[in-house]
Amino acid sequence: MSKQKINYQCAECGHGQSKWAGQCAGCGAWNTLQEVAKASPGKGRYRGFAGAAVDSAIISLADVKAETIARNPTGLSEFDRVLGGGLVPGSAILIGGDPGIGKSTLLLQGMAMLGSGTRPLYVTGEESIEQVSMRAQRLRLDVAHIDILAETVLEKILQQAAKHQPSVLVIDSIQTVYSESMLSAPGSVSQVRECAAQLVRFAKLSQTAVFLVGHVTKEGAIAGPRVLEHMVDTVLYFEGDAGSRFRVVRAIKNRFGAVNELGVFVMTELGLKEVHNPSAIFLSRHEHAVSGSVVMVTREGSRPLLVEVQTLVDTSYGGQPKRVTLGIEQNRLSMLLAVLHRHGGISIADQDVFVNIVGGMRLSETAGDLPVLASLLSSFRDKPVANDWIMFGEIGLAGEVRPVPNGEERLREAVKHGYKQAIVAASNAPKKGIPGLQIHQVKTLRDALEYL
Repeated sequence: MSKQKINYQCAECGHGQSKWAGQCAGCGAWNTLQEVAKASPGKGRYRGFAGAAVDSAIISLADVKAETIARNPTGLSEFDRVLGGGLVPGSAILIGGDPGIGKSTLLLQGMAMLGSGTRPLYVTGEESIEQVSMRAQRLRLDVAHIDILAETVLEKILQQAAKHQPSVLVIDSIQTVYSESMLSAPGSVSQVRECAAQLVRFAKLSQTAVFLVGHVTKEGAIAGPRVLEHMVDTVLYFEGDAGSRFRVVRAIKNRFGAVNELGVFVMTELGLKEVHNPSAIFLSRHEHAVSGSVVMVTREGSRPLLVEVQTLVDTSYGGQPKRVTLGIEQNRLSMLLAVLHRHGGISIADQDVFVNIVGGMRLSETAGDLPVLASLLSSFRDKPVANDWIMFGEIGLAGEVRPVPNGEERLREAVKHGYKQAIVAASNAPKKGIPGLQIHQVKTLRDALEYL
């Protein structure tokens, strides 16, 4: 019988040490060390699902033929967009999200739409087989070609997967799966890392696409060690507000496609439905122009999106003016206010400022600097910007307007939605122009304020 050892592992980086401490010696995080009881590894521990072995040999990289990766579409175009064009055989995909947001629903729909020529295997560790069947009936899905297994022991899962050889394997969820070779509890750092490592190895050896459903912490990150995200090929986050019908799937890491790619869905009685024109849900489309509202073109992955920036500037009656932001960083707002005062000659130090990105979007790029300042000025002076105006651009500390990537593509997206006027950096203006769109080129913040 193997001797039991007590070890302490970090929940963030997986670093192990023999004694507990308040701070991890590996990554420096505080209060992340957890007690782990494990057995000493024995022979054949990594023989895995079928004892498969791969002969390693050194070859020249020039002799390797770069073949086009064959992708299997899931039937959900928005999901395929986030994955990079479809499922890649042998890939490992980690998807996380809040409880009840629709992770299991999305995967069950995707498996049902793969077609009768495939045999996906759905492994449920949190729900019973009857509960999954009830969900499929409620969503009216054709699941005749889907195999299901209720199991939490890793060795049994791999044994059944090696026997049936599914094209897609879904593990719902990785925190409920445990290996009998380890004595720690399911969901612990060591169990999650060990189970994920063997499932990824199974995916590479058998060319099976593996989905791992992960829980999230209260901070919104996937629970377990961060090394889990490094093991897999793709990391997806399922986002959405509790009171909203819209759901967003965002690619944080993707070895087979673009990162920060976005897929938009709407939750209905029959499951998740695709939103092919996401810009429509991020625009208010007021009948008349209102002060403090400006439309910009942001970019999520390879997709340009029209997003509305709303700002409210009001007199402050407290000792310290408020700076409240939803969708952008508060520090960036403070910087933009300083630039507006220094290079625009406009001071709103005694005003409360509230900035909101409509639709729950988060601006992760600097193209929103110019629209935020334009909406600030519009609300401060109570002068609305016309409904057919669009703008984007980065503001530098010297007061210059810097270009942003893919400027012409953003402008063409604006024309599709009926916008007639645009304020952009001079370097973003196309030389031949765009039919139906009058482009105003600006180099400094003062130039942009003259148009406004």
